[in-house]
Amino acid sequence: MWFNVVYLTIVALIAGFERLMPYEKQWLERDGETLNDIAHTLLSKGGVQIAAAIGASAPMAAATVLQPSLSSPLSIWPHAWPLALQVALGLTIAELGLYVAHRAAHEILSLWRFHALHHSVERLWVVNTGRFHIVDSLFKIALSQIPLYLMGAPLPVFLWIGAVTAFIGLLTHCNIDVTTGPLDWVFSTPRLHRWHHSKVLAEGNTNYGENLVLWDQIFGTYFNPARRPPADIGISGRVAEGFIGQLVQPFSAKGFRQILGRRKDRPVTIVSGKEQHSHSEVGR
Repeated sequence: MWFNVVYLTIVALIAGFERLMPYEKQWLERDGETLNDIAHTLLSKGGVQIAAAIGASAPMAAATVLQPSLSSPLSIWPHAWPLALQVALGLTIAELGLYVAHRAAHEILSLWRFHALHHSVERLWVVNTGRFHIVDSLFKIALSQIPLYLMGAPLPVFLWIGAVTAFIGLLTHCNIDVTTGPLDWVFSTPRLHRWHHSKVLAEGNTNYGENLVLWDQIFGTYFNPARRPPADIGISGRVAEGFIGQLVQPFSAKGFRQILGRRKDRPVTIVSGKEQHSHSEVGR
């Protein structure tokens, strides 16, 4: 309850500051996707604040139910450590799973068809923080949480990771003109995530970290040039209109082509066992 109270308060504050000091004024304009953003966050109808709160609480609720029944017999988790250190360790391990899932969603077309929904937005603001296809979300949750279950991490670690992820997600998508300075080297920040939403593949296929950029630093996908991140974001393909249409679109061949921005008769070159596509063909 208190998590949601704090979370709702921060959502309201961010929404207010987006009006007072926006990073991009054009992102204040309506894009017709607000209800879809809310529905994808909640998977049902509701107000913006309620949708955000329940959507953020879902991973925490799942951990509360599943963690006791899925405790690992290995029990290699350092339970004697202070909780703060356990949370830091858990966050680092979970972040690796999030990084792998996120990067795979950009580099494997069968996964991109689901992740493209998140990148289809043409503005960033607090409401589309949770605009993810349910398949995309489940994939990320699985890769980030299963290692913690197997290691025997306690429930408080799951809850704290869920809380941290929820709050950082709000901040990375906010349309507020802020300078994060040295934090850009450690955490996923609004500046870094704006680069990740770039239409240019060399810029957009970077900064995969959800909370931390540790794994981006290690695997060479960290990107933070001195110039201003782009305001023109989105994909060159298109997603369906309406919540239900967006949910089912990735499962059909026609919908897949629409997401990729590829015509039915457009040729695909196979190089080293991988499909090669132009900038527009991958829908980014």
